[in-house]
Amino acid sequence: MDDTPSIETLLAQVAAGECSADDAAKHLHAMQAQPLGFATLDHHRADRCGSSEVIYAAGKTADQVVKISQALLEKHDSVLITRAEREQIAALESAYTTSSTPIEVGQLSGTVLLGQAPAAHDKAIAIPIVTAGTSDLPVAEECVMTCKAMGQPTEAINDVGVAGLHRIIGKADAIRAGQVVVVVAGMEGALPSVVGGLVDKPVIAVPTSVGYGAAFGGVAALLGMLNSCASGVTVVNIDNGFGAGLAASRINQLTQS
Repeated sequence: MDDTPSIETLLAQVAAGECSADDAAKHLHAMQAQPLGFATLDHHRADRCGSSEVIYAAGKTADQVVKISQALLEKHDSVLITRAEREQIAALESAYTTSSTPIEVGQLSGTVLLGQAPAAHDKAIAIPIVTAGTSDLPVAEECVMTCKAMGQPTEAINDVGVAGLHRIIGKADAIRAGQVVVVVAGMEGALPSVVGGLVDKPVIAVPTSVGYGAAFGGVAALLGMLNSCASGVTVVNIDNGFGAGLAASRINQLTQS
């Protein structure tokens, strides 16, 4: 973390005459954006949106991912990286394993969490992350690590798809305990509709690209979820565990004031 004051501290210093308007403007500019040549970092996002910028590693070089993460960690306690490839993960491990910065690597999803994630609020209720099958676990892992980066606890309920409907019925009480539920499924994408018929909380459906040819890389699951007859089901994009995790975390935070 650097020693740049928060906006509230900066305004108080200006009001007290301890900081000039010109110096305050410089601090505010530094808070908003940091150019790296190949990237422009949005350090002000946490103040605007409640969570800091996340690194989408796909299409970036390993060196770019490391440099962006280092710059973000200068101003934030933790950094989340999604869709990292082996080369990028190896570079991150080389850069941080021997340092004091904790590093957690999702072995299935290529999600990496650097630094110290915020502690869960004492009123936080675990978010059920429900998967239809074991093949959906990589997307679920991205969702779980996103929730962790947001300081939100989760509970994994795995392999309870509609091919064996008794499995989801047996977990109904655990699912109903959440304030919001994430359901991850491929194939025909039927599981969110089943869950939506069991709970009175928001259900975030995540279609995955799991399935045979007619699944069309997740399009069949996506369309099935969009056409759900269950009320309260909202759908994110195919394989978008990050989007589901962020949305679920923000919903969960509403109960923690």
